Amino acid sequence: MVDILFDVALAIWIYMSLFFLLALFLKDNSIVDIGWGLGFILITILMIIQRPIPGMRGIAYIFVILWGFRLARHIFLRNRGRSEDFRYAAWREKWGIWFIPRSYLQIFMLQGIIMFIVVYSIVVISVAPLRPVGIIEAIGSIVWSIGFFFETVSDLQLSRFKKDPDNKGKIITTGLWKYTRHPNYFGEVVMWWGIFLLALPVHYGWTAVVSPLLITYLLTKVSGVPLLERKYAGNVQFERYKQRTNTFFPWFPRKPRSKSTVIE
Repeated sequence: MVDILFDVALAIWIYMSLFFLLALFLKDNSIVDIGWGLGFILITILMIIQRPIPGMRGIAYIFVILWGFRLARHIFLRNRGRSEDFRYAAWREKWGIWFIPRSYLQIFMLQGIIMFIVVYSIVVISVAPLRPVGIIEAIGSIVWSIGFFFETVSDLQLSRFKKDPDNKGKIITTGLWKYTRHPNYFGEVVMWWGIFLLALPVHYGWTAVVSPLLITYLLTKVSGVPLLERKYAGNVQFERYKQRTNTFFPWFPRKPRSKSTVIE
C-alpha cells in the first residue's frame, strides 16, 4: 500500500506540474479544472496497469474513468473560447509579482493534494484481494449512478439554458435546478459516497471515508456552493429562487414568501 501511494503521489506531482507549465504558456489557470477529471483517469489507469480489473475493481475503475472523462469534456466545452475564469483572473490580479509561485502552490499543488486524498478510495479498492460483488457494492453502484445522473443531467440542462440568448442574465430554475440550487455539486458528492461504499467491504476500506468527506466539505463549505452563493447574492431573481429552493439536498420547492420579504 505504501509503495502504491508513493507512486500515486509522484504521478500526481508530475502531472500537476506539467499542467502548471501549460497554464503559464496559455496564461490561463482555468485549465486546472479540466485537468481535475483527467488526473483521476491517469491514476485509475496506473491502478489498472498494476492490478487486475475483475469484480469490484472493474466497477470502480469504470465509474471513475466515466466520471473523469465526462467532467473534463464538459468543462473543456464550457470554457472553449472564453477568457480565464473569474476566480483565477481575480487571483492573478491580487497576487501580483507572487502570481507564479502562488499559482503553483495554491492552485496546482493544492489541487494535487486534494486529488491524492480523494483518489485514496480507488487505491484501497485496487490493493484488495479479488472478491465477488456483494450487496454493499451493489448499493454503492446504485448510489454512484444517482450521483452521476444528477451531475450529468444538471450540467446538460445548464449548458442548454445558457446557450439560449433569451436567458442572458437569468438564473436557471427548471429541471433538476428546481429541486436544489446546486444539483451538479450534489451529484458529485453522491458519486464519491458511492465509490466509498465500493471500498467499504475490503480490508481497511473504512479509511476510504476521507475521500467523500473531503469532497463534501470542499463543495458545501469552501469552493463550490459558497462561491456561487456569494456571486449571486443580492440578485433579485436569485433571492426569490433561494427562498423556495433547497441549497444542496434536492426537495420539492417551497411556497414563495410574501413580496415584502424579498430583497429588492
